[in-house]
Amino acid sequence: MTRATKPVGEHIRDWRQRRRMSQLDLALEADISTRHLSFMETGRAMPSREMVLHLADHLEIPLRERNVILVAAGFAPVFAERGLDDPEFAAARKAVDLILKGHEPYPALVVDLRWNLVAANAAVAPYWRAWIPSCCPDR
Repeated sequence: MTRATKPVGEHIRDWRQRRRMSQLDLALEADISTRHLSFMETGRAMPSREMVLHLADHLEIPLRERNVILVAAGFAPVFAERGLDDPEFAAARKAVDLILKGHEPYPALVVDLRWNLVAANAAVAPYWRAWIPSCCPDR
């Protein structure tokens, strides 16, 4: 079963277990009944958008994963997902570039959550040329 097709209740249960919380712990913290939480986790009750976000707050679920849970519950994603090249992240991108430059002459990479290459310093190209000649044309 893929992440996108998993029911909302399974997502909630998975995150609750990751946080090492019992149903009682989460129910008390979120100010809901354990019965209602159990019903949501087993699929006997469908949570509202507000309840999904309320539980996600108490479970401290990352924003990207909150979108996944909202979609699983049948709601539109709330949190925008932007790349490091977004104009709002210009200062962050500048800091990343500065860190990459500071690692030279040693190779350094920046990858995202899914291990996609986001950035690399100039010292990476010679290593890639040595291992994968077709990846980097000579300068």
